[in-house]
Amino acid sequence: MGACDIIPGVSGGTIALLTGIYERLVTAIGNIRPDVLLKTFFTDRKAFVAELKYMDFFFLVVLVSGIVAAAVTVSKIISMLLESYTAFTYSFFFGLIIASAVLILLEIGSVESRGNIVAVVCSALAGLVIGYLVGGLEPAMLGNSYPVLFLTGMVAFCAMILPGISGAYITLIFNQYEYLLNCIHTMNIVPLVVFSAGGILGILGFTKVLKFLLSRYHAAMLAMLTGLMIGTSRLLIGKVELSGGFTTAVIACAVAGVAIPVILEFVKRNCISKEQTSQ
Repeated sequence: MGACDIIPGVSGGTIALLTGIYERLVTAIGNIRPDVLLKTFFTDRKAFVAELKYMDFFFLVVLVSGIVAAAVTVSKIISMLLESYTAFTYSFFFGLIIASAVLILLEIGSVESRGNIVAVVCSALAGLVIGYLVGGLEPAMLGNSYPVLFLTGMVAFCAMILPGISGAYITLIFNQYEYLLNCIHTMNIVPLVVFSAGGILGILGFTKVLKFLLSRYHAAMLAMLTGLMIGTSRLLIGKVELSGGFTTAVIACAVAGVAIPVILEFVKRNCISKEQTSQ
């Protein structure tokens, strides 16, 4: 999950789904109750330990440790690739994003969504327009201030737990991706703490809201996310063009990027099919 969460276009949530821990992860996050933890820590140690078990604390600690270790390792590789092979790397990311967007579109092909075709189309168009406008912002317009990092963390962490949605791509949309990679590489702790604090607040505060929206307006939400991903892809195209343009080799990298989400989706569907057959 950590390795995938650092790559725009690949979802850590998809890896959780493939490895069979997704439901446990979402349940554990949903069971976190900071107020109860704080209260029992000072008043009742037995109740505190019981609360830790209720929120699957040790599972979360092991998982987060693995995510952090992988993220640190992969960030060094990505930083090197962005510095030495900028056009190739962003073209690869572009392929990842377009393939992920198409796969999310396929998720909307249910009978229920056809009955709400107007809402789905409007949501997709809204996401496309917003994404296109955001993708055209200059990096200097947002900067790397702590409030922007905090907001980026809030949105990105929520995205990380959704299968098919890339949290790293959210940081790219907010023009924080390269800055955060550099912070990890140089161990610049303060911006990472601010980003993580926003992420933790986002997960604790918005996970339930996100789950509610996805359960009530599943097709429309997916359509908006898809439009957002496609619209903001102009950001990647711009970075490729600034770094030499789409040569044959650069286009080949985009094709390679397309292949990874497709393979992951194929494996995911096979896993789901086997689970259903075994039941």
